[in-house]
Amino acid sequence: MRAPLNTLHVAVLMGGLSSEREVSLSSGRGCADALEGQVAKVTRVDAGRDLAQVLTALKPDVVFNALHGKWGEDGCVQGILETLKIPYTHSGVLASALAMDKDKSKAVLSAAGVIVPGGGLFDRHEVASRHVIDPPYVVKPNAEGSSVGVFVVREGANRPVAEVGADDWAYGDLVMVEPFIAGKELAVTVLGEASGPRALTVTDITPTKGFYDYEAKYAEGGSKHVLPAELPAHVFDKALRQSELAHTAMGCRGVSRSDFRYDDVNDVLVLLEVNTQPGMTPTSLSPEQAAYVGMAYRDLVRWMVEDASCPR
Repeated sequence: MRAPLNTLHVAVLMGGLSSEREVSLSSGRGCADALEGQVAKVTRVDAGRDLAQVLTALKPDVVFNALHGKWGEDGCVQGILETLKIPYTHSGVLASALAMDKDKSKAVLSAAGVIVPGGGLFDRHEVASRHVIDPPYVVKPNAEGSSVGVFVVREGANRPVAEVGADDWAYGDLVMVEPFIAGKELAVTVLGEASGPRALTVTDITPTKGFYDYEAKYAEGGSKHVLPAELPAHVFDKALRQSELAHTAMGCRGVSRSDFRYDDVNDVLVLLEVNTQPGMTPTSLSPEQAAYVGMAYRDLVRWMVEDASCPR
C-alpha cells in the first residue's frame, strides 16, 4: 500500500523531445502547480535523453507523466519507468505505443466494434504527387498528435498535398490518408476507475477558423467548446459508450480522451483516435470535462497521482 498522498515526492515530466514540447510544458506547469500543497514535494523535470539518470538520482515516489507526442507518449518513457520500477500516471508501454500508431490502433478498435474511418497508409511521395483516394480527404502523420502535420484536401481540389513530399518533412515516410468526415468535432474523456472506465461527458468543438488544428486546440480563443454537446440522445450515449469501449480495447489506464467526428446529415459517428495523455493546459478538453462533472483541476491531478502504479 502506498504512503499517504501528503508524504509523496512527485516528479512531473514535461517538455521532452517531440513536436508537442510547448504544449507539454504548459500541461506540466499546470499539473505541478496543482500538486503543490497536496504532496510533500514536487520536482519539475524537463525530460531529456538522460531521464533515467535524472530519475535514479531524484528517487521520486511517483512520476506524473505530462509529456506529449513521440518518446513521451509512445511507450518509450513508459519503458524507462517500468525498468526503474517507479509508479507512474497514464497508460503503460503497450497501450501508449498502440495509441500512437494510428494504423494499428484502428485495427484494434475496429476488431472491438468501434466505428473508425476508412483509408490507410500510403507512401508520402505518392500522396504528394496524386490523389490516392477521391477528395475530400485528410492526410496526417501516422504517429503524431495535436494535429501536427495534418492537411485537409477539400472536395474539388485540383492538387494533392505537395508538402508531405518535401525534403524537410519530419513525420515519417508513411502517412495516413482517410476520407474527410463532415459534421461535428466531438471529444470524450474517460477515467479508468477501479469499477471500470467512466466517460465524463461529450464536448462539441467548433474552431473559430479552419479546422481543429494545433492553433485551434491550444491558442486562446482558437475554438469554442460546448458541453454537454447538443446532440440527439442516442448519439450522445453512443459517444460515451464507444469511448469506454475504446479505452478498454486499447488497454488504457488513468485518463484517456477519444476524438470523434459526427456526420449529422447521415447520422454516422466515427472515432478518429484515442489520446492516452490528453492535454492539461488551460484550454484543454479533459480538465474542462472533469470540472463539468464536479472534479476541479486540482482534484483531477490528485486522482491521477493516486491512480499511478507500476507495472501499468
